[in-house]
Amino acid sequence: MKALVLEADKQLKYVEDRPIPDAPDERPTALVRVAACGICGSDIPRGFGGKAYFYPLVMGHEFSGVVEEPVEGGRFQKGDRVAVFPLIPKNLDSDPANQTGNYAQSREYDYYGSRRDGAFAEYLRIPEWNLFPVPDHVDLLHASMTEPAAVALHGVRKMNVQAGSDAAVFGAGPIGNMTAQWLRIHGCARVFIVDVEPHKLHLAEAMGFVPINAQEGDPVEAVLQATNGVGVQHSVEACGLPATFLHAVQVASMFADVVFMGNINGEFRIGEKDFSNILRKELTIHGTWNSKVTPVGTDDWTTVLKHLDQELIVAPLITDKLPLSEGPAIFDDLFNRKNYHNKVIFDLNA
Repeated sequence: MKALVLEADKQLKYVEDRPIPDAPDERPTALVRVAACGICGSDIPRGFGGKAYFYPLVMGHEFSGVVEEPVEGGRFQKGDRVAVFPLIPKNLDSDPANQTGNYAQSREYDYYGSRRDGAFAEYLRIPEWNLFPVPDHVDLLHASMTEPAAVALHGVRKMNVQAGSDAAVFGAGPIGNMTAQWLRIHGCARVFIVDVEPHKLHLAEAMGFVPINAQEGDPVEAVLQATNGVGVQHSVEACGLPATFLHAVQVASMFADVVFMGNINGEFRIGEKDFSNILRKELTIHGTWNSKVTPVGTDDWTTVLKHLDQELIVAPLITDKLPLSEGPAIFDDLFNRKNYHNKVIFDLNA
């Protein structure tokens, strides 16, 4: 099959003779033909920073597809459209995290695109448990963004969002933008989005958010001025910079919720005054990781797929739809930041 193979650090190769990987465990699996797979920010250090668990590796964990060979007697039929939860929990009967449905906190799990071959390829064998039906109203390519949309939703659900409140999101990339959308869906009246990339800020403004360019002034001061010195009730760090973690705390109002969502790159430090303000304002700081597929029916993934292409709009975030054969070139472009890209998706039907 066609695949994009990471043969070693910084060595990405397009091939057409990659075998279909074996099933991850003894559970019955469906053969899924991958329709689309997005490039995640984590794929850059994994492929070009020595962060891979092993080589050769096929990356890709944000994907949608079509069932080619269903599980006999299972929930899906040949031709069904699906989104794929990429985490495969182990020790279901003995790990306390698994027993409570907190699979991302389990001691041991497998994961498409990092701990095992992923979806920068034509086919994968997927346990039926990991498959979510894509509703008719959702574009199958857009369904490949279910995973990052669920990550954004999971973070927003940490907070007690009240209708009419203000929020700030640091980072205007796809997850930051979708976080802002979820905050609005949950009732926020104003959502400030802070970034340094004009293209992303223009898009945020066009989508009804309040853009703040951190290169044009102090973003904390800009948020405080816009809120008459009060700050925002909900603050989310969604880009992973030490400075923006601190900014997310500094714009928070009394009794506010602060969510740390970004994978940090560097060391976060906080001074005495800012730490004191956490105490005096009685802030609640949440860490968030991955997403949840429980409780069934109201889980993050089902909720995303209900709202996708309706209240949650992802099409404007997609800047590139490419065949797998262009994988080495686009990763080189992303790693070296040669051109502007927002969300890059491999369209395997192209």
